[in-house]
Amino acid sequence: MADDVRRAVDDGFASAWMWQVFGVDVLTALAVAGSQAPGIELGTAVVPTYPRHPAALAQQARTTSLALEGRLTLGIGLSHKIVIEDMYGYDYGRPVRHMAEYLSVLAPLLAGESAAFTGETVRGNIGLSVANEGRVPLLLAALGPKMLRLAAERADGTVLWMTGPATVREHIVPTITAAAQEAGRDVPRVVCMLPVCVTGDAERAREQAAKTYDMYGLLPSYRAMMDREGVEGPQDLAIVGDEDAVAARLEELSKAGVTDFVAAEFVPDDRRTRAFLKSVTGR
Repeated sequence: MADDVRRAVDDGFASAWMWQVFGVDVLTALAVAGSQAPGIELGTAVVPTYPRHPAALAQQARTTSLALEGRLTLGIGLSHKIVIEDMYGYDYGRPVRHMAEYLSVLAPLLAGESAAFTGETVRGNIGLSVANEGRVPLLLAALGPKMLRLAAERADGTVLWMTGPATVREHIVPTITAAAQEAGRDVPRVVCMLPVCVTGDAERAREQAAKTYDMYGLLPSYRAMMDREGVEGPQDLAIVGDEDAVAARLEELSKAGVTDFVAAEFVPDDRRTRAFLKSVTGR
């Protein structure tokens, strides 16, 4: 991971993002890997909320941000029923309420303030003494209208996965932007992550994407975005083709309102894709 982050710096990328599922703890990993690669924003996409009390997550995030000299952006999300309820054993019955109450404790603590909140799913009455100079930026994995409103009103924006350009243009950006305007908040970030492969054999790349990302087509929240986009599965959301084709898709996402694009490289040692991404970094 440290090598990957250093390479991202050397290649001129503005940020590097890591996800958390069942492997290493992402915040611990970023604190170590990122400390050896100065100058780049490092983000989580995303840390699931349910297994961590918001005060414990705030403490860890602020410590990681301190180690990274303020370069951390914390992305959080609800995860999925199959993970939270079936594996962890938590009740996943009221996810939006859980997130709203979670933010009532997490957000003030990330800003260096104390939290005092008693809700139906989350409680917290605590302050932290981690010596951060500023607040830790916060993004929320939000796809539905209620979650997008939370991301606009209570966070700095949203971080997306398996969401195509039409859905971004017609649903994500209008919903989150309107909610931010109503709340008197700054224009929200829309961080969009999608699989990318620059290749002369697009069909083979789509077949690889279908195998690599098959599970995401089965998860209800992502399935809803695929249905809204009118695609069959993750392979249809993957950005594949030659340099011109991929550049056109990235331009389409930018025009749709994406503020930050994150490329998920899914073909091992894919030098052509990395060379292309390096070439468009400064655009």
